Amino acid sequence: MVTDSSSPKNPGNTIKFLISYGGKILPRFTDGKLRYHGGETRVVTIDRSITFTELLIKLGELNGSSVSLRCQLPDEDLDALISVVTDEDLSNIIEEYDIASQAINGSPLKIRGFLYPPKIIKKISPPPSVTSLKANSAAKTYFYYPHVYPPYQ
Repeated sequence: MVTDSSSPKNPGNTIKFLISYGGKILPRFTDGKLRYHGGETRVVTIDRSITFTELLIKLGELNGSSVSLRCQLPDEDLDALISVVTDEDLSNIIEEYDIASQAINGSPLKIRGFLYPPKIIKKISPPPSVTSLKANSAAKTYFYYPHVYPPYQ
């Protein structure tokens, strides 16, 4: 594990993330409980006032590409990761870890985060034009009319 050297100056205004990337979440052979296997894990210190966009830029630099962030809640397993996509999501995750830290002697916990490639938005193609339907003469085209049934062959 490596600590990011660009940590903010005032430790009271910072929070630490334990960030893993490049591996996979797999079940353990012994008990089936999920664990993270492979890849890299780094400790990243950030200022509490960081915006979600700024955090993604910093994590993208760490990973070397665009990323999406999913975090583990303090008392949850890896099967319940939370997608962080807004400033409010980031604020809520930090708040959850602050509450959990107070419950255990006030010692700060590291937010457990996982980086993934961003989801690709599937482009929806427009419906085929009339000319492309005519060009495909090998295919039979049936139009759906609720009261008319297709011919049997």
